[in-house]
Amino acid sequence: MSPLELVATSLGLVNVTLVVRRSLWNYPFALAMVALYAWIFYGQRLYSDALLQLFYIAVNLYGWHNWARSRAATGTVRVERLPAQARMRWLLGCLAAAAAWGALMHRFTDAAYPWWDGSIAMVSIAAQILQSRRNWESWLLWIAVDFAAIPLFAVKEMWPTAGLYCVFLALSVWGLIDWTKSRA
Repeated sequence: MSPLELVATSLGLVNVTLVVRRSLWNYPFALAMVALYAWIFYGQRLYSDALLQLFYIAVNLYGWHNWARSRAATGTVRVERLPAQARMRWLLGCLAAAAAWGALMHRFTDAAYPWWDGSIAMVSIAAQILQSRRNWESWLLWIAVDFAAIPLFAVKEMWPTAGLYCVFLALSVWGLIDWTKSRA
């Protein structure tokens, strides 16, 4: 456990709480958090997660712009839902990307857990893209990511981060419920 990990964890708690509440203020916290976690994950040889943080910087900038443009009359961000066929394409894409990235990490790096870490990274990318597009389904993927990430961070003895992902899991369930209500 490092002071840097504790700061990143704190930023993450604020970030996801603000996402659940559909607040644009989530984005400055997200950008600071992912910058710190890129360094932390690299140091832990969780290369997929480290690279994922770099992707998060770009997609958070896109999401910030998209959310700012799409506010409802109430001032909150509107929630969208994918059609069934699109959901199936996203699911198959996640499976294919996880298999391909895991294989690359296994073959070409000394990653600590290439398949596990790689799968979490690929599903996280899909979840973040869907969230930046304001899609309700993003929360389903975040819940899956959290369930997979908690034991990975525990195995790596990254206790604050494992704890953060436990809180993320609860916040993801809250987000799923809240965003479901906003569609009603």
